Amino acid sequence: MAPEHHIAILDFGSQYTHLIARRVRELGVQSMIYPTDVPAEALEHATGIILSGGPRSLVKDPQLAYDPRLFDLGKPILGLCYGHQLMADHFGGTVVSGTAREYGIAELQIEQSPIFHEVDIKTTVWMSHGDHVDELPEGFTEIATSGNGSITAMANHIRRFYGFQFHPEVHHSQQGMRMLENFIFNICRAEKNWSTANQLSHIQEQIKAEAGDKNVFLLISGGVDSTVSFALLEKTLGKDRVYGLHVDHGLMRKDESKKVKEALKAIGLDDLHVYNAEAEYLKALQGIVDPETKRKIIGDLFIDIANRVMSKLKMDDGNWLLGQGTIYPDTIESGGTKHADKIKTHHNRVDRIQEMIIEGLVIEPIKDLYKDEVREIGRALGLPHHLVDRHPFPGPGLAIRCLCSEESDEVGSVIVSPKRSEGRNNPVTLGNQKIASVTSFPRNDTTIVRLPMKSVGVQGDERSYAHPAVILTDHYHWDCLAKQSPQITNTYKDVNRVLALLSGRKERLPQSTMHAASVTTHRMDLLRDIDALVNEIAQTDPNYTTIWQMPIVLVPFGHDKKESVVLRPVESNEAMTVSFGRLTQQTIDTIISHPTIIDNVDFVFYDVTNKPPGTIEWE
Repeated sequence: MAPEHHIAILDFGSQYTHLIARRVRELGVQSMIYPTDVPAEALEHATGIILSGGPRSLVKDPQLAYDPRLFDLGKPILGLCYGHQLMADHFGGTVVSGTAREYGIAELQIEQSPIFHEVDIKTTVWMSHGDHVDELPEGFTEIATSGNGSITAMANHIRRFYGFQFHPEVHHSQQGMRMLENFIFNICRAEKNWSTANQLSHIQEQIKAEAGDKNVFLLISGGVDSTVSFALLEKTLGKDRVYGLHVDHGLMRKDESKKVKEALKAIGLDDLHVYNAEAEYLKALQGIVDPETKRKIIGDLFIDIANRVMSKLKMDDGNWLLGQGTIYPDTIESGGTKHADKIKTHHNRVDRIQEMIIEGLVIEPIKDLYKDEVREIGRALGLPHHLVDRHPFPGPGLAIRCLCSEESDEVGSVIVSPKRSEGRNNPVTLGNQKIASVTSFPRNDTTIVRLPMKSVGVQGDERSYAHPAVILTDHYHWDCLAKQSPQITNTYKDVNRVLALLSGRKERLPQSTMHAASVTTHRMDLLRDIDALVNEIAQTDPNYTTIWQMPIVLVPFGHDKKESVVLRPVESNEAMTVSFGRLTQQTIDTIISHPTIIDNVDFVFYDVTNKPPGTIEWE
């Protein structure tokens, strides 16, 4: 039964639906997520309704089912992204596709409205859309614009209906929480009826209920999530009921497994067991190029090893649950809700795990939390700063930062050049090689080259698998790159990342290609060495405290050494949205002049892409 006086959220498949619910609870009001086709009468106890975003296109795809009577309940309604477009379409407005795409930061200019009470006239918001509202429905007025010709925000103040094309729920919308607060308290007149103070005790009660009298066999990578899960399970169930297994798959950072065991032992988690599986993983990944296949192989092998160890220890008597440190972003990016798109399959969400979850064989104590919430739980458990606040590290390890490829003779193509002539697109030459035709964006002295490789992204709540584009200019400025990056990805549909070239022979870039490469001991050792030296250097940077995570990506692209490196520092709170981090020039110079870099790679790139459109990891 639905709780009294709550905010109802209809889930159209957005990556951010669960985040909306969390933001409402952070404001002290109960929230509840419903399917899109929930009957209107089931929402009678709701104080207000929020329609989420989603990956579907109202223009190109069949419309998701919903009960139109929800607009006759007399409840305030806020539509976000897809929900904004759905509301416009329902009331006779026009939604069009592809002509005003926006991914990442946008500047919002607002008009006076109750939902913008105490919001600056100009404020920064976060976009992720391909479709947009082109014409207002009857009874609505435009209350904000981002200057791209679309209806960015609209309102029917009499009926208390509001629509935003942007996402106020994400951290990067600077005054988004103020907008949600205005909707919930000033417009819906909700009263505070929920508190986060006892979140830890709620989680522990849930663990006890799910575990019952069973024990837990927990897979531990040593990252923040699995470490907090280990401590949480032992505190709740007792040490004798939790078996911790660390699988050293040979895809770890330098000396990682040794450091993990020592760090956990130092805080009393001294019953961690280590299984060396390097040979098994390298054999299984030999010759594998496709990133989704790599992730599935890694996830399946985790289960095989867990089953093998459990059988050897006679733990396969039905009295054990498999424990994982899954957090909510893992679930939603793996397509974990009804209408959500699969961005990438996380190792803890492969098909076999999904089947075990359905059978009630898996326990995941922090599955509904985001990274910053996991860290708060860790602090509440008394875990030390160096474990709770360490940079996240993916369960599949460096394997998903080691890009693989078939041999290819495809070269990069110039999509923007300063050598263009007015009024037509001309073939251009960079170095000695004729590349491609040129478009007119942007009109400055910058050359932009689309590289012959692809990476995973998220655009409009959908998975994208597209090319990075590299900006070539004599002088880089962070503020200019921050503006150029979303302009490029918004303009070119086959580009979802933007890079800056830090080092390497610029004239050789057009002749460079992708080379045959897979996950091997040699490439793993090279990536481990580069990852260790870059992170060691970066830790002395004055901006390092703002860096949330810094993947180092090895790409089989080049001319002589046939490898390139991408630096990917990002700033974030909960990993649902990120902006690229900014290291100082001194740090960058130290990195690119290091002998390990000079001797082993042809190019060093700096990823200046936000999320969206680029995910944190490349695979």
